[in-house]
Amino acid sequence: MSKIYFTEDHEYLIVDGDTATIGISTYAAGQLGDVVFVELPDTGKTVKKGDDIAVVESVKSASEIYAPVSGKITHANEALEDEPETVNGEPQGAGWFFKMTISDVSELEGMMDEAAYAEFTRE
Repeated sequence: MSKIYFTEDHEYLIVDGDTATIGISTYAAGQLGDVVFVELPDTGKTVKKGDDIAVVESVKSASEIYAPVSGKITHANEALEDEPETVNGEPQGAGWFFKMTISDVSELEGMMDEAAYAEFTRE
């Protein structure tokens, strides 16, 4: 059974065992405006929590995507290279950025669930 977590940087993690699918939240996609470019991390790359690992550019701005947890990148959503607007249409669906194997699941502690994140974005 998968569980969803959110970070204060507006990234989501859908966690199933030690695998996480990561992207930006629906809220973040709305704040960015029309996404025109996504730079994805390399598959096989080992990252530490907090590392800059991807970039999302919109008509309004460019934003870094940080590794929400430590681990190894296993897949990058290469479909976003040709269709970056998928991030706006389905940010928490087909608009995911990458998948990774989590090396330290304790790093998930303190992240927000959907209710806490909804409250965080209202503030």
